Amino acid sequence: MSKTAAVTEPNPYADGSAFIDGEYCPIGEARIPLIDLGFTRSDVTYDVVHVWNGRFFRLSDHLDRFIEAYGKLRMELPYRKDELADILHHMAALTGLKDLYVNITASRGPLPPGERNPLNCRNRLYAYAIPFVWIARPEDQEQGIDMIVATPQRVPMASFDQTVKNYQWGDLTKSLIEAGDHGAKVPVLLDAEGNVTEGPGFNVFAAKGGVLTTPDTGVLLGISRRTALELAETLNVETRIEPLPVKDLREADEIFLTSTAGGIIPVRSLDGAPIGDGAPGPLATRLRQLYWEAHEDPNFSEPLRLDTV
Repeated sequence: MSKTAAVTEPNPYADGSAFIDGEYCPIGEARIPLIDLGFTRSDVTYDVVHVWNGRFFRLSDHLDRFIEAYGKLRMELPYRKDELADILHHMAALTGLKDLYVNITASRGPLPPGERNPLNCRNRLYAYAIPFVWIARPEDQEQGIDMIVATPQRVPMASFDQTVKNYQWGDLTKSLIEAGDHGAKVPVLLDAEGNVTEGPGFNVFAAKGGVLTTPDTGVLLGISRRTALELAETLNVETRIEPLPVKDLREADEIFLTSTAGGIIPVRSLDGAPIGDGAPGPLATRLRQLYWEAHEDPNFSEPLRLDTV
Protein backbone atom coordinates (compact mmCIF):
# COMPACT_ATOMS: atom_id res chain seq x y z
CA MET A 1 0.00 0.00 0.00
CA SER A 2 1.44 3.31 -1.03
CA LYS A 3 1.35 6.20 1.31
CA THR A 4 1.40 9.81 0.33
CA ALA A 5 3.45 11.95 2.68
CA ALA A 6 1.68 14.97 3.98
CA VAL A 7 2.94 18.20 2.49
CA THR A 8 3.72 20.82 5.09
CA GLU A 9 3.44 24.36 3.86
CA PRO A 10 6.28 26.63 5.03
CA ASN A 11 5.33 29.07 7.76
CA PRO A 12 5.06 32.51 6.09
CA TYR A 13 5.91 34.10 9.46
CA ALA A 14 9.11 32.09 10.08
CA ASP A 15 11.33 35.11 9.34
CA GLY A 16 9.20 37.36 11.52
CA SER A 17 5.73 38.80 11.88
CA ALA A 18 4.32 42.31 12.06
CA PHE A 19 1.25 44.17 13.23
CA ILE A 20 0.53 47.22 11.10
CA ASP A 21 -2.26 49.47 12.31
CA GLY A 22 -4.67 46.64 13.05
CA GLU A 23 -3.52 43.87 10.70
CA TYR A 24 -1.00 41.01 11.02
CA CYS A 25 1.35 40.17 8.17
CA PRO A 26 4.72 38.47 7.50
CA ILE A 27 7.64 40.78 8.28
CA GLY A 28 8.63 41.01 4.62
CA GLU A 29 5.22 42.47 3.75
CA ALA A 30 5.12 45.10 6.51
CA ARG A 31 4.72 48.67 5.23
CA ILE A 32 4.12 52.07 6.80
CA PRO A 33 3.09 55.33 5.06
CA LEU A 34 6.02 57.39 3.78
CA ILE A 35 4.39 60.54 5.16
CA ASP A 36 3.97 59.18 8.69
CA LEU A 37 5.68 61.68 11.01
CA GLY A 38 7.27 58.73 12.77
CA PHE A 39 9.28 58.19 9.58
CA THR A 40 9.76 61.79 8.40
CA ARG A 41 10.43 63.42 11.80
CA SER A 42 11.22 60.56 14.22
CA ASP A 43 8.02 61.55 16.02
CA VAL A 44 7.68 58.15 17.60
CA THR A 45 8.36 56.12 20.70
CA TYR A 46 8.90 52.39 20.95
CA ASP A 47 9.81 49.60 23.29
CA VAL A 48 11.55 46.27 22.87
CA VAL A 49 10.83 43.13 24.84
CA HIS A 50 12.25 39.71 24.18
CA VAL A 51 11.03 36.15 24.20
CA TRP A 52 13.60 33.62 25.40
CA ASN A 53 13.02 29.87 25.33
CA GLY A 54 9.33 30.48 24.70
CA ARG A 55 8.82 32.99 27.53
CA PHE A 56 8.30 36.77 27.46
CA PHE A 57 10.69 38.51 29.87
CA ARG A 58 9.16 41.29 31.98
CA LEU A 59 6.45 42.00 29.42
CA SER A 60 4.25 43.88 31.88
CA ASP A 61 7.11 46.22 32.84
CA HIS A 62 7.91 46.93 29.20
CA LEU A 63 4.28 47.75 28.41
CA ASP A 64 4.03 50.06 31.43
CA ARG A 65 7.08 51.98 30.18
CA PHE A 66 5.70 52.08 26.62
CA ILE A 67 2.32 53.42 27.72
CA GLU A 68 3.99 56.07 29.89
CA ALA A 69 6.27 57.08 27.01
CA TYR A 70 3.61 57.65 24.38
CA GLY A 71 1.59 59.52 26.99
CA LYS A 72 4.53 61.90 27.51
CA LEU A 73 4.48 62.57 23.76
CA ARG A 74 0.71 63.26 23.97
CA MET A 75 -0.18 60.33 21.76
CA GLU A 76 -3.26 58.17 22.15
CA LEU A 77 -3.79 54.55 21.07
CA PRO A 78 -7.10 52.65 21.11
CA TYR A 79 -5.70 49.69 23.06
CA ARG A 80 -5.66 48.80 26.74
CA LYS A 81 -2.53 47.28 28.25
CA ASP A 82 -4.00 43.75 28.14
CA GLU A 83 -4.89 44.23 24.46
CA LEU A 84 -1.33 45.29 23.68
CA ALA A 85 -0.09 42.16 25.43
CA ASP A 86 -2.51 40.03 23.37
CA ILE A 87 -1.19 41.57 20.15
CA LEU A 88 2.43 40.82 21.06
CA HIS A 89 1.64 37.27 22.17
CA HIS A 90 -0.25 36.54 18.95
CA MET A 91 2.38 38.15 16.75
CA ALA A 92 5.20 36.23 18.46
CA ALA A 93 3.32 32.93 18.37
CA LEU A 94 2.78 33.29 14.61
CA THR A 95 6.53 32.93 14.01
CA GLY A 96 6.82 29.51 15.64
CA LEU A 97 10.13 30.66 17.15
CA LYS A 98 11.21 30.40 20.79
CA ASP A 99 13.75 33.25 20.90
CA LEU A 100 12.49 36.59 19.62
CA TYR A 101 13.17 40.33 19.56
CA VAL A 102 9.77 42.04 19.78
CA ASN A 103 9.29 45.72 18.99
CA ILE A 104 6.17 47.81 19.70
CA THR A 105 5.95 51.34 18.30
CA ALA A 106 3.59 54.28 18.73
CA SER A 107 3.88 56.63 15.77
CA ARG A 108 2.38 60.10 15.31
CA GLY A 109 0.90 59.17 11.92
CA PRO A 110 0.46 61.32 8.78
CA LEU A 111 -0.66 64.93 9.09
CA PRO A 112 -4.17 65.53 7.74
CA PRO A 113 -4.18 67.70 4.58
CA GLY A 114 -3.51 71.34 5.38
CA GLU A 115 -2.57 70.62 9.02
CA ARG A 116 0.64 71.54 10.82
CA ASN A 117 -0.23 70.63 14.41
CA PRO A 118 1.02 67.11 15.24
CA LEU A 119 -1.73 66.73 17.83
CA ASN A 120 -4.26 66.54 14.99
CA CYS A 121 -2.77 63.29 13.64
CA ARG A 122 -4.34 59.89 14.19
CA ASN A 123 -1.63 57.98 16.04
CA ARG A 124 -0.75 54.48 14.85
CA LEU A 125 0.50 51.27 16.38
CA TYR A 126 3.17 49.23 14.65
CA ALA A 127 4.91 46.13 16.00
CA TYR A 128 7.10 43.29 14.81
CA ALA A 129 8.68 40.09 16.08
CA ILE A 130 11.90 38.79 14.52
CA PRO A 131 14.59 36.27 15.52
CA PHE A 132 16.51 37.37 18.63
CA VAL A 133 18.94 40.26 18.11
CA TRP A 134 22.24 40.49 20.01
CA ILE A 135 24.33 43.59 20.72
CA ALA A 136 27.13 41.11 21.38
CA ARG A 137 26.89 37.38 20.72
CA PRO A 138 27.24 35.00 23.68
CA GLU A 139 30.69 33.88 22.56
CA ASP A 140 31.84 37.54 22.51
CA GLN A 141 30.33 38.12 25.94
CA GLU A 142 32.37 35.24 27.34
CA GLN A 143 35.53 37.18 26.46
CA GLY A 144 34.15 40.65 27.15
CA ILE A 145 33.74 43.34 24.51
CA ASP A 146 35.71 46.48 23.64
CA MET A 147 34.20 49.94 24.17
CA ILE A 148 35.25 53.52 23.44
CA VAL A 149 34.22 56.87 24.89
CA ALA A 150 32.66 58.50 21.86
CA THR A 151 33.30 62.04 20.68
CA PRO A 152 29.65 63.04 20.11
CA GLN A 153 27.84 64.28 23.20
CA ARG A 154 24.51 62.70 24.12
CA VAL A 155 21.50 64.83 23.19
CA PRO A 156 20.69 66.65 26.46
CA MET A 157 17.57 65.91 28.48
CA ALA A 158 16.54 69.56 28.04
CA SER A 159 16.23 68.91 24.30
CA PHE A 160 14.60 65.49 24.47
CA ASP A 161 13.54 63.35 27.41
CA GLN A 162 15.80 60.28 27.16
CA THR A 163 13.41 58.30 29.37
CA VAL A 164 11.19 58.17 26.26
CA LYS A 165 12.67 55.47 24.04
CA ASN A 166 13.14 57.05 20.62
CA TYR A 167 14.64 56.85 17.13
CA GLN A 168 16.46 60.20 17.27
CA TRP A 169 19.75 58.41 16.84
CA GLY A 170 21.94 61.04 15.17
CA ASP A 171 24.43 61.15 18.05
CA LEU A 172 24.23 57.38 18.61
CA THR A 173 24.74 56.52 14.93
CA LYS A 174 27.75 58.83 14.67
CA SER A 175 29.23 57.20 17.78
CA LEU A 176 28.69 53.69 16.37
CA ILE A 177 30.62 54.64 13.25
CA GLU A 178 33.40 56.04 15.43
CA ALA A 179 33.54 52.82 17.45
CA GLY A 180 33.86 50.79 14.27
CA ASP A 181 36.66 53.04 13.06
CA HIS A 182 38.55 52.23 16.29
CA GLY A 183 37.91 48.49 16.14
CA ALA A 184 35.56 48.56 19.14
CA LYS A 185 32.20 46.88 19.48
CA VAL A 186 30.30 49.70 21.20
CA PRO A 187 30.59 53.39 22.20
CA VAL A 188 29.43 55.18 25.32
CA LEU A 189 28.44 58.85 25.19
CA LEU A 190 29.08 61.62 27.71
CA ASP A 191 26.99 64.65 28.59
CA ALA A 192 28.22 68.26 28.52
CA GLU A 193 29.63 67.90 32.06
CA GLY A 194 31.73 64.87 31.15
CA ASN A 195 29.49 62.35 32.89
CA VAL A 196 28.64 58.99 31.40
CA THR A 197 25.14 58.62 29.93
CA GLU A 198 24.42 55.55 27.79
CA GLY A 199 25.24 53.88 24.50
CA PRO A 200 23.22 52.83 21.45
CA GLY A 201 20.61 50.50 22.94
CA PHE A 202 22.17 49.91 26.36
CA ASN A 203 22.78 51.24 29.87
CA VAL A 204 26.22 51.30 31.51
CA PHE A 205 27.37 50.06 34.94
CA ALA A 206 30.73 50.51 36.68
CA ALA A 207 31.89 48.57 39.75
CA LYS A 208 34.62 49.96 42.00
CA GLY A 209 35.55 48.79 45.49
CA GLY A 210 32.45 46.65 45.79
CA VAL A 211 30.06 49.49 44.84
CA LEU A 212 28.02 49.30 41.64
CA THR A 213 27.09 52.61 39.97
CA THR A 214 24.89 53.46 36.98
CA PRO A 215 24.13 56.98 35.67
CA ASP A 216 21.06 58.78 36.97
CA THR A 217 20.25 61.10 34.06
CA GLY A 218 20.50 61.30 30.28
CA VAL A 219 19.51 57.65 30.03
CA LEU A 220 16.61 55.37 29.28
CA LEU A 221 15.38 53.73 32.47
CA GLY A 222 16.10 50.29 31.07
CA ILE A 223 14.20 47.21 32.17
CA SER A 224 17.44 45.22 31.96
CA ARG A 225 19.08 48.00 34.01
CA ARG A 226 16.35 47.56 36.62
CA THR A 227 16.86 43.80 36.58
CA ALA A 228 20.61 44.18 37.15
CA LEU A 229 19.99 46.50 40.12
CA GLU A 230 17.48 44.09 41.64
CA LEU A 231 19.77 41.10 41.18
CA ALA A 232 22.73 43.01 42.66
CA GLU A 233 20.65 43.67 45.77
CA THR A 234 20.11 39.91 46.19
CA LEU A 235 23.90 39.60 46.32
CA ASN A 236 24.10 42.37 48.96
CA VAL A 237 26.03 44.57 46.54
CA GLU A 238 25.76 48.29 47.25
CA THR A 239 24.17 50.05 44.27
CA ARG A 240 24.13 53.73 43.43
CA ILE A 241 22.16 55.64 40.81
CA GLU A 242 24.09 58.88 40.50
CA PRO A 243 26.37 60.87 38.18
CA LEU A 244 29.23 58.73 36.84
CA PRO A 245 32.21 60.89 35.78
CA VAL A 246 34.19 59.43 32.91
CA LYS A 247 37.27 59.41 35.16
CA ASP A 248 35.49 56.96 37.48
CA LEU A 249 34.50 54.81 34.51
CA ARG A 250 38.15 54.58 33.44
CA GLU A 251 39.20 53.59 36.96
CA ALA A 252 36.48 50.95 37.42
CA ASP A 253 37.28 47.39 38.47
CA GLU A 254 34.50 46.17 36.17
CA ILE A 255 32.26 47.63 33.48
CA PHE A 256 29.23 45.98 31.99
CA LEU A 257 26.27 46.91 29.82
CA THR A 258 22.61 45.98 30.13
CA SER A 259 20.21 45.60 27.22
CA THR A 260 17.14 43.65 26.12
CA ALA A 261 19.30 42.72 23.12
CA GLY A 262 21.80 40.64 25.05
CA GLY A 263 21.24 40.92 28.79
CA ILE A 264 24.31 41.70 30.94
CA ILE A 265 27.36 42.21 28.72
CA PRO A 266 30.87 42.48 30.24
CA VAL A 267 33.33 45.06 28.88
CA ARG A 268 37.00 44.11 28.77
CA SER A 269 38.57 47.35 27.51
CA LEU A 270 37.84 51.07 27.30
CA ASP A 271 39.63 53.12 24.63
CA GLY A 272 42.09 50.24 24.26
CA ALA A 273 42.98 50.06 27.96
CA PRO A 274 42.04 46.86 29.81
CA ILE A 275 39.37 47.00 32.50
CA GLY A 276 40.57 45.05 35.53
CA ASP A 277 42.55 42.12 34.18
CA GLY A 278 41.00 42.49 30.72
CA ALA A 279 38.40 39.75 31.18
CA PRO A 280 34.82 39.65 32.52
CA GLY A 281 34.87 40.36 36.25
CA PRO A 282 33.28 38.21 38.96
CA LEU A 283 30.32 40.52 39.59
CA ALA A 284 29.37 40.84 35.91
CA THR A 285 29.79 37.09 35.48
CA ARG A 286 27.55 36.28 38.45
CA LEU A 287 24.89 38.83 37.47
CA ARG A 288 24.89 37.55 33.91
CA GLN A 289 24.24 34.02 35.19
CA LEU A 290 21.41 35.20 37.46
CA TYR A 291 19.90 37.27 34.66
CA TRP A 292 19.43 34.28 32.36
CA GLU A 293 18.24 32.09 35.22
CA ALA A 294 15.52 34.69 35.91
CA HIS A 295 14.02 33.92 32.51
CA GLU A 296 12.54 30.73 33.98
CA ASP A 297 11.23 32.52 37.07
CA PRO A 298 7.47 33.28 36.88
CA ASN A 299 8.14 36.48 38.85
CA PHE A 300 10.05 37.76 35.82
CA SER A 301 8.63 35.91 32.84
CA GLU A 302 5.49 34.42 31.35
CA PRO A 303 5.02 31.66 28.76
CA LEU A 304 4.21 32.60 25.19
CA ARG A 305 0.50 31.98 24.61
CA LEU A 306 0.53 29.61 21.65
CA ASP A 307 -3.24 29.18 21.77
CA THR A 308 -3.64 32.67 20.30
CA VAL A 309 -2.75 31.37 16.82
